[in-house]
Amino acid sequence: MKNFVARYPLLILIVLLAFAVRLYRLNYPLLDWHSWRQADTASVTREFQKNGIDLLEPKYHDVSSIPSGRDNPAGYRMVELPLVNALIAGLLSIFPSLPLVPTSRMVSILFSLGTLIAIFLLVKEWSGKRVAYLSALTFAVLPYSIYYSRAILPEPAMLFFSTFAIYSFDRWTRIQHAGWYLSSALSLAIALLLKPFVVFLAPVFAVIVWLQFGKNFWKNLWLYLYGLMAVAPLLLWRDWIANYPEGIPASDWLYNGNGIRFRPAWFRWLGYERLTKLMLGFSGLVFLPFGLIDKNKDTLLYLAWWLGIGSYLTVFATGNVQHDYYQIIMLPILSITVGKGVVKFYQFINYQWKKRFYQLPVYSHVTALTLVSCAFLIMIAFSWTQVRGYFNVNHWEYVRAGQIVRDKTPSDALIIAPAMGDTAFLFQTDRRGWPIGSDISDKIDKGATHYLTTSYDDEAKTLEEKYFIIEKTDEHLLLDLTNRREAE
Repeated sequence: MKNFVARYPLLILIVLLAFAVRLYRLNYPLLDWHSWRQADTASVTREFQKNGIDLLEPKYHDVSSIPSGRDNPAGYRMVELPLVNALIAGLLSIFPSLPLVPTSRMVSILFSLGTLIAIFLLVKEWSGKRVAYLSALTFAVLPYSIYYSRAILPEPAMLFFSTFAIYSFDRWTRIQHAGWYLSSALSLAIALLLKPFVVFLAPVFAVIVWLQFGKNFWKNLWLYLYGLMAVAPLLLWRDWIANYPEGIPASDWLYNGNGIRFRPAWFRWLGYERLTKLMLGFSGLVFLPFGLIDKNKDTLLYLAWWLGIGSYLTVFATGNVQHDYYQIIMLPILSITVGKGVVKFYQFINYQWKKRFYQLPVYSHVTALTLVSCAFLIMIAFSWTQVRGYFNVNHWEYVRAGQIVRDKTPSDALIIAPAMGDTAFLFQTDRRGWPIGSDISDKIDKGATHYLTTSYDDEAKTLEEKYFIIEKTDEHLLLDLTNRREAE
């Protein structure tokens, strides 16, 4: 470790910078952007805390039929294998005073720092130190990367394991060391268990194999074993969760549920709204062609990576358009392309200046550095204007109402917390239940004990006439559904 720090002090500074900016609003409630998905993830960890870690039967707070279309009274959550949730729950069992949400965010941050280092080490082998440092810096400071590197989602861990799998696989093809082989296969297996979308990175591995082993790669039995080791755990997990259909969210709509694939709106949302504006802040787009137009062999690797990403965006067209966190998988290759593009753009400007103003060669470096720096800084600034709202909490009343539930209801209470299906409100109560109202009698039959709302609508007015009011303020209404005020 000391040798690593001594060899790459600039990388350590970039890592420290990345860590510092990711601490922004670390202690804020889990009510920021895409908090419903984060709350679902965090609630699996919370259930592990309460009931013990069970990797094969993970549960969460939502017992409704909204995600899967089936009744889910046990609250099964059969999506990714909950390895990260188990890790966090284990930490919290050792250090019970740690808060769930900040700790979960910190674990995501640490995984993201691992991704940053893996990007650096991989790019250093293929494109040199200068591009590697700039790629790492881009990943460190892109606002989109900053936000989603501290989100409570499987993606930060998935990015680390998938990127490290590529790096360690590349190392194995170079030096044929069993340690790199096993670490790569294990990392890829974990990445696939966290997000099966990782399979779209297959072209990256294919290019590495082709460049290192040549036309006779198919004779290498270790490659077949590698694929089996990486994919088999995912196949076993998918076969297992089929036993719990009520815990598997509907996913067919992700492919092309609204028919948007290749339509103008698909190109606008993914090419302009997400890539150009959200991630690259407009000016960063100038770096992409410079990062991909090159005769060096690293260009083939990076183009293959983009091919995989393009295939992913195409196959899961509706999912990618509807949710911007689906593009998190783009971050490593986006950062690498920008990093290489910065170098090539600098070289292009420098060359053009010397060619056209050969009398003033000393200013070529200053001009090139100024233009590149301005484009990079504008990219960060404009992207920040798009992302800064992601950190905001727009419903502080959910936090206060949730505290009332924790104070005035038993820990095994089942709560109806209507928020149009948004489970972030339910998460604040630290109770299991339903994130939507209507059919209250049916929910009571299924075990609902309390009703909490911050919207004093017709349903709330009707229910408060029938059931005992635990607390009513201008912000919220909490009812005891086990205590009727009058007979029907």
